[in-house]
Amino acid sequence: MTGATRRIMHPATGSGTASRLFGKRVMLRPLSPQDFEAWSEVRNRNDSWLQPWEPQVPPNTIDPSKNRDAFSNRCAARDRERAIGNNFSFGVFVDGAFAGEINLNNVIRGAMQCGTIGYWIDEVRAGNGYIAESVVLLSRFTFDELLLHRIEVCIIPRNTKSRRVMEKLEFREEGMALRFLEINGAWEDHIRYGFTVEEWENRAEQLTNRWL
Repeated sequence: MTGATRRIMHPATGSGTASRLFGKRVMLRPLSPQDFEAWSEVRNRNDSWLQPWEPQVPPNTIDPSKNRDAFSNRCAARDRERAIGNNFSFGVFVDGAFAGEINLNNVIRGAMQCGTIGYWIDEVRAGNGYIAESVVLLSRFTFDELLLHRIEVCIIPRNTKSRRVMEKLEFREEGMALRFLEINGAWEDHIRYGFTVEEWENRAEQLTNRWL
């Protein structure tokens, strides 16, 4: 299927999309309230590891890593976003254990047909290629099921571990977006990486054979 053909097809909606995605070593699925203990343990243990790369939490916000009801509300919000079709969030599971998250955010239809991928991994799992595998899984879902035309990943320049994922996958670097996102209380520049359906179709067999 060519990119031109995709642009005239009716896009998939959240209600008809797969809930579990399987790679060689990872499984992706939406989180549910039953995941609270595992998610809370990993998030709290990785607080200092993740804080430099995430937006600052607004004052008086109930922390879902410490409050079961807040986590359940977070899961319900993600389910609503999935049903609408504007965000698709997955927990990353390795050997059946929760290990991180990967999301396709800010899905735009119309003429753009684009979404943005974000991810994080438990520090003890980092460096094993689990996120690279997860990005390939999510790319296949994005292009083959959601029928989007483009994905992008935006990374703070000094976040060398996250940039290494893009280097492994050979995603195309598109340039620097100045003061692009608020991260940990500061407006941070981000390197933008792009990947289109045409590139996916050219490299799908190679990426699938290596990672999935």
